[in-house]
Amino acid sequence: MEAQGPFGDDDLILVSAVEHYSYCPRQFGLIHLEQLYEENVLTLQGSRIHRRVDEEHTTWEEGKRIERAVPLWSEKWGLVGKADAVEFHPDGKVVPVEYKRGGRRALRHDALQLCAQAFCLEEMLQRPVEQGALYYHSSRRRREVALDTSLRRDTARAIAEMRDLLHSGRLPPPVNDARCPNCSLIAACCPEMMQAAGRPRPEDLYRIPREEEVP
Repeated sequence: MEAQGPFGDDDLILVSAVEHYSYCPRQFGLIHLEQLYEENVLTLQGSRIHRRVDEEHTTWEEGKRIERAVPLWSEKWGLVGKADAVEFHPDGKVVPVEYKRGGRRALRHDALQLCAQAFCLEEMLQRPVEQGALYYHSSRRRREVALDTSLRRDTARAIAEMRDLLHSGRLPPPVNDARCPNCSLIAACCPEMMQAAGRPRPEDLYRIPREEEVP
């Protein structure tokens, strides 16, 4: 799937919203259509972690330059946002790094957000970005992510579907599954009540894989 840019200001999508959408389209709609957002202990933990990396500065580690809180944009994909960190290696390799709360896990939505960052960096730097990394705060473990054809295809599809959803103005139906108890928007979403009212489940409507196996 190819990008359709350049886009106007009203069509820009936040890079961080790619994770919201791929995790749960209704969560994305509540935040970005209804302008609703609530904090819970998990979101507060995540905010605390990101405050530590949200100040722009440069460090050097093991011969590579690390830029933190890097502004991102892409006219081609209609994206804006910020990378927690971007590594510039001596061999020319560029690696975006996203910080997450919790332990190391194999969730596709984390990887899609990272790939959207790579789309921006490739346009900004005019060089390929073939690898990213996710750093999980609780476990202090790093997961390397290959930005392969499959991941790029899923990320491009998610961006297109997000833009279509925003243009439609229609809030996706609730899921009422294992994702819901930890969601800070559960009170606004009311998944059990909406399901009881006979709303359709969206599993067949959204095609982005939610998990992937990690060796």
